Amino acid sequence: MDGERAYICIDLKSFFASVECVERGLDPMTALLVVADPERKSGTICLAVTPGMKALGVRNRCRVFEIPPGIDYITAPPRMRLYLEYSARIYSVYLDWFSKDDIHVYSVDEVFIDVTGYLKTYKMTPLELARFLVSEVRKRTGIPAAAGVGTNLYLAKIAMDILAKKSPDFIAELNETTYREKLWRHTPLTDFWRIGQGTAERLEKLGVRTMEGITRLPEEILYKTFGIDAELLIDHAWGREPTLISDIKEYKPKTRSITSGQVLMRDYTAEETEIIIREMVDLLSLDLLDRGCVTPRLSLWIGYTSRAELRPSHGGVKIDPPSESDLVLIPAALDLFRRIAVPGQLIRRVNISFDDIFCPAFRQENFFVDDDAGERHRRLRKTVSDLRRRFGGNAVLKGTDFEEGATTRERNRQIGGHKA
Repeated sequence: MDGERAYICIDLKSFFASVECVERGLDPMTALLVVADPERKSGTICLAVTPGMKALGVRNRCRVFEIPPGIDYITAPPRMRLYLEYSARIYSVYLDWFSKDDIHVYSVDEVFIDVTGYLKTYKMTPLELARFLVSEVRKRTGIPAAAGVGTNLYLAKIAMDILAKKSPDFIAELNETTYREKLWRHTPLTDFWRIGQGTAERLEKLGVRTMEGITRLPEEILYKTFGIDAELLIDHAWGREPTLISDIKEYKPKTRSITSGQVLMRDYTAEETEIIIREMVDLLSLDLLDRGCVTPRLSLWIGYTSRAELRPSHGGVKIDPPSESDLVLIPAALDLFRRIAVPGQLIRRVNISFDDIFCPAFRQENFFVDDDAGERHRRLRKTVSDLRRRFGGNAVLKGTDFEEGATTRERNRQIGGHKA
């Protein structure tokens, strides 16, 4: 890899399960443990399973009832705050050796590091540096990791995702040449980063089942089928990726949105769903207020009970003038819900998005709202937000938060939809 860029992608193996094993003094690689909430029904998803469970045929992200009988395993309730603390400790390990400018945090358990400028300093090859980092993370935190080394971000990710799993030390390396030698004919295509089931099925209709097959297909066919996404498919089929970590850090999206979504613990009626919508819009509007931003558009997505076999309903509404006020946004969301929801159907999923948000230099007032009353309400909401930030989300609650079916109090005790 002399003269080329060098990247390392590090993934913490079965991260949540590994943390629970370390906390219990167990070996994360051999212990039989799953992370799942025992208070939920057997249909709940296991957030993580240890490699020992996988060796017995238990799929990652399976449901509890799918675990084969006869396996004597530990069920660990999720502790999201603890996992974030471990993630921060592991990130500090990387910071001991690299600048934060050369680290891209991809998720709570995965990072990319541009090690190009550090190889001479540490007198190591990229592969040796990857082995050192994996060893250092295990030594200082007890958490096992896998790593991929590549001449670009994509190859580092693919080396980790596909090859490192089969490597004795869970570390693998790729450049464009070895990528074509080892993985051009690899199947299934869904093993590759950013190729989902839908993309794989569309490629199969074109007679393509491998990365090599993508390179053999005329580019005009790919662009006709996938539009601008064809460019990414073509580059990745050849093992190319021009994006640098510095590009990622400098990227600023043209539009911004904030969203909130939840899968309800049971089927909800339309009346109960309105309580949920009120709560979600209320919290999102506080977020807007804290940012000093407003939204000109609100979107809503409704998913029905699986028994209904209905497609989700979705729609949007323009907010004019753009606003952050719950007094404007809650009625708009409820009116939209009543227009798009299928009457009489039970609901299981709700997603709300404030789209194209921006922070105005000055506030555009609504002529139909008392300016003084609006400012008093805004100050009151700001006080509520400050109290919640200091003392927790449940420090100040509305009466509707105590209605049957309300979820705000429980969600305030969660991180990422799971127990903190």
